Amino acid sequence: MYWTLELASKLEDAPWPAAKDELIDYAIRSGAPLEVIENLQEIEDEDEIYESIEDIWPDYPSKDDFFFNEDEY
Repeated sequence: MYWTLELASKLEDAPWPAAKDELIDYAIRSGAPLEVIENLQEIEDEDEIYESIEDIWPDYPSKDDFFFNEDEY
């Protein structure tokens, strides 16, 4: 399983919190790339509820990881 920013961004609007099956269903319905669906299928915890993409990919960058001044935009 590998994640990139582009792949993980396909799940930003997913119905969080969600179970593995719900995320797979969302990815299919939203037209996410096959790699996203394959990554979700590789998750081992069948019954776990995920609160956000960070629960699936802990290295997912947050807004704090980007250095820009939001007041300027």
